[in-house]
Amino acid sequence: MTSQRLQRSLCATRRHSKALVAMPFALIAAVTVVDVSAPPDVHLGPFLVAAPAVTSSFAGPRMTGFVGAVAVLAQSVVAVARTSINDLNHTYQIIALCLISAFVTVFAHLREQHEREMTQLRSVAEAAQHVLMQPLPGRSGPLRIASLYLAAEAEAQLGGDLYALARTADGTRVIVGDARGKGLDAIGEAAGVLGAFRALARKEAHLPDLVGHLEDGVTVDRNGTLEGAGGGDDAFSAEAFVTAAVLDIPDAAREVRLVSCGHPPPLLLRAGRVHSLDVYDPAPPLGLAQLLAPAFTEQTFDFDIGDVLLLYTDGVIESRDASGCFYPLSERVAARPREDPEALLKYVCADLLRHAGGRLGDDAAMVAIERLPDAV
Repeated sequence: MTSQRLQRSLCATRRHSKALVAMPFALIAAVTVVDVSAPPDVHLGPFLVAAPAVTSSFAGPRMTGFVGAVAVLAQSVVAVARTSINDLNHTYQIIALCLISAFVTVFAHLREQHEREMTQLRSVAEAAQHVLMQPLPGRSGPLRIASLYLAAEAEAQLGGDLYALARTADGTRVIVGDARGKGLDAIGEAAGVLGAFRALARKEAHLPDLVGHLEDGVTVDRNGTLEGAGGGDDAFSAEAFVTAAVLDIPDAAREVRLVSCGHPPPLLLRAGRVHSLDVYDPAPPLGLAQLLAPAFTEQTFDFDIGDVLLLYTDGVIESRDASGCFYPLSERVAARPREDPEALLKYVCADLLRHAGGRLGDDAAMVAIERLPDAV
């Protein structure tokens, strides 16, 4: 999915660049015609330098160099038509145009090389994240599930947003989280949490115990040792942390158990109303246990047939529009008629991109879960 999005973006950029190429040629033609017919004391030749300069901002070095050559040829035609190719004024204009064309051609080469490197880095990061973020199944017991990941356009590096699902003997466990930072470091932190969750979600009977093991996994440093509470400010500043919402949804009981570790509260959509599942005793983000010794406490909420849970990362609610206003997720989903999880996420995705002007400043992940009748 991510590679297809990159390919569509690159194709659209190429089509846009081809359309823009007509502008410098039109400029060259207009300046040449006007300059040839202008009075002797009027010289418009210097305006020709704008053609290769503008081209270098959107085209590659070959096209920039070609436009520069056409501009030099046009300047030579003007010189012959008005006086002579050996006229000192036109000679200096041609030399200056050659030098500037060469300069902007080098600039176009450097810009194209930088864009190629950034595209490659993003492709590697997205490939790593695609391996890490395994698609969630569409069904898990009496649950219908949909998931969505939106990568930020403003950064070449991806964030550490994460989600995963594990099927247990009597229910389904889900985690949605967000690792601090961006790029491969954040993806590595997310990988550690997801690996621990997938390994332990089926083994730990109690949800708080599972979250406790996830906390231990994040606080283990790269050397495999636990950071002590007395490690000092320098030790703590190097520590990673991950906000997370960890849920246990039993098949038999129409409820959801939630442990929140500094993560935005899930939304429960029921009968056209939206309820925020705020826990009364939230834990700090995973990895911050050295500040205090948290007691991970689960809280139970009703989750009946037809209800939909919407889990999300802060990239959704912290997305801003042109005026700086945050995206009002609760209001937007409350205004929608009842929809299945996939349709709900498609709507939120399109509406979020409209709100942000088509470009997100941070990655955003969402998971929607609907409880179905047991017989479905």
